[in-house]
Amino acid sequence: MNFKKLFLNHCNNKKFEINNSQVRIIDCINKFYQTNFNNFFLLNLFSKKNNKKGFYLQGDVGVGKTMILNFFYENFEKSKQRLHFNEFMIGFHDFIFQNKDNRKDNIIDKFVHKLKKKYKLIYFDEFQVTNIVDAMILGNLFKKIFDENIKVIFSSNIKIKDLYKDGLQRDQFLPFINIIKSMCYEETLIIKEDYRKSKNNKNERYFFPLNETINFKVNKLFRKLTKDKNKKEKILLIKGRKFNIKNYYDGIARFDFKDLCSKNIGAEDYIKISRVCDFIIIENLPNFNDGNSNQQQRFITLIDIIYETKIPLAVSSVSSLQNLTSANSLLEPFKRTSSRLYELTSR
Repeated sequence: MNFKKLFLNHCNNKKFEINNSQVRIIDCINKFYQTNFNNFFLLNLFSKKNNKKGFYLQGDVGVGKTMILNFFYENFEKSKQRLHFNEFMIGFHDFIFQNKDNRKDNIIDKFVHKLKKKYKLIYFDEFQVTNIVDAMILGNLFKKIFDENIKVIFSSNIKIKDLYKDGLQRDQFLPFINIIKSMCYEETLIIKEDYRKSKNNKNERYFFPLNETINFKVNKLFRKLTKDKNKKEKILLIKGRKFNIKNYYDGIARFDFKDLCSKNIGAEDYIKISRVCDFIIIENLPNFNDGNSNQQQRFITLIDIIYETKIPLAVSSVSSLQNLTSANSLLEPFKRTSSRLYELTSR
């Protein structure tokens, strides 16, 4: 299969701009495919000695990384899985809990053997690591994944060498960085434009500042969305905990920012919420700073999950999207969040 030819035909059919930087990346990922999945005996003999089992695509927000890797993934004809990294790690920790009585067995080996039975390729979009617990185990986990010949593709805003930069006990994360660098082709997609901020994306559902006029607009939108729908409190059970969605109308959910980001909840809760929502309204989004960085980190995770599940979003905020501030430690990941908000709040 020639992914470059397929990609160019796809761009022509959709009347997409053909960008030379993106075409170069398609060449690279085509080489990754040919060396890892081609059936020719001599090429396979060569590739076993020389190929890398992962492909890591880095670039700024909104430059088309996901579009390229999505295209590769959708045209990949073998067993595969596309996962948000938080969802993947939640699955791993659940597996540990379910097998807690069999600790004499290597739990990582058992988990990866289960993966191998299902998938030849795993795809992590917008990969990043923020959790110290995850950081400490990723080296052994991914070493086993590559040892079992499972191929992995990543997209990320962050270069491999800068992953988990300034994180707690980062020295325990360095084995993972070394494994990824040795086992992955690393490519950078350099494009100046953020396509999510194009003239076609006008973020009509991002409302600011917080005042009576904006509150009226949000109420008007909410009435329109919930017309002829029934209000019924939604109660989610998450590992023995209850999460109540009080403003819930047959898939339309309305939250205050504090309900989602000022409580001790995280990715697992947001994944559960996303599964029962068709449209989400978040009100009273604040500016972020070093004093509320925990809330900002939760908001980053929340937007990542909403984006993954393609749920339309409306937001009311203290300031415009362009002027929304960030904690110093989260400046880089928040660029992705801001870019995704442009798309999620656009028609």
